[in-house]
Amino acid sequence: MSPAPPQPPAGTESAATASPARRAAPDGVRAGESGAGPVTVAFCPQPPLLLPAVAGTAAAETVALRAACRAAVTAVTAQDPAVLLVVGDGPAGVRYGAGDAGDLRGHGVDLTVPFSGPAHPDGRRLPPAHTIGAWLLDDAGHRGPRVGVAAADLPAVLAELTGRLGVLVMGDGSARRSEKAPGALDPAAAPFDAAVARALADGDAAALAALDPGQGERLLAAGVPAWRAVGAALAGRALAGELLHDEAPFGVGYLVATWRQR
Repeated sequence: MSPAPPQPPAGTESAATASPARRAAPDGVRAGESGAGPVTVAFCPQPPLLLPAVAGTAAAETVALRAACRAAVTAVTAQDPAVLLVVGDGPAGVRYGAGDAGDLRGHGVDLTVPFSGPAHPDGRRLPPAHTIGAWLLDDAGHRGPRVGVAAADLPAVLAELTGRLGVLVMGDGSARRSEKAPGALDPAAAPFDAAVARALADGDAAALAALDPGQGERLLAAGVPAWRAVGAALAGRALAGELLHDEAPFGVGYLVATWRQR
C-alpha cells in the first residue's frame, strides 16, 4: 500500500489542491441563496454509543437508533450527491477532508475513525460530531466525496457548490429529558425536542432556523447550532420531511429524519 500523501498544515491548503468546497464563498451571498442543486438531508444524533464497539453490552438498546441512522444516510447517498457535507459543532473556518481523523479513546475504545481515506499523522483531529458522522457514512457504504464543516460555515459552503448535494446534519436533542440524564431533568426539554421533531417531520426549515440558541444551550441540546444553520440555509426551498426515530433512551433526545427537496 502506498503511503498517504503529505497534508498541508492544519487550517491551510494551496489553491492548486483546494477542492471546490474549500474555496472562499462569493461575497454578498446570504443563507438560502445557495448555488447548489437539489439537496437531500439526513439528520442524525451524535452519541458515541452509536458505535457497537463503544456501546458494548448496551449495543442492543441502540439497534433501532443505528438502523434509523443507516436508513437516513442511505436515503441521501442513494441520490448520488456530487459532494456530501457533514455538518456539526466545530471550529468555524475549518473544513475536514482526506487525512483527517477522530478517535473514541475518550470513551474507552482504541478506535480511530478517518474522515475520508486513510488517516494521516499530520491530519486534523475531528470534532466528535464529524467523527460519528464519518462512521455513519462508512457504515452506510458511502465512498463518494465528503467534506466536514462547522454549522457556521454551511451557508457559505452551499453557495460555492453546484450539482446534487447531500448533507448529513449531526446533533443531539436535549440532554435533560430525565432525572438520570447528563444534565438532570428540565420540564422544558421534552416540549423543546417535540417542536424540533415536528419541524423535521414537516420539512419546516423556517422553524429550525428560528430555534432559540439560548434555550438550546440551557437544555444541553447539542444539535441546535447545526439545526439552525441548515434551516437558515434551506429557507424557501420546498422540502418533504420524514421523521424516522424519536426517543430519549438515556435521557438525551435522539432524532433521526430526512429532508428531500421537492
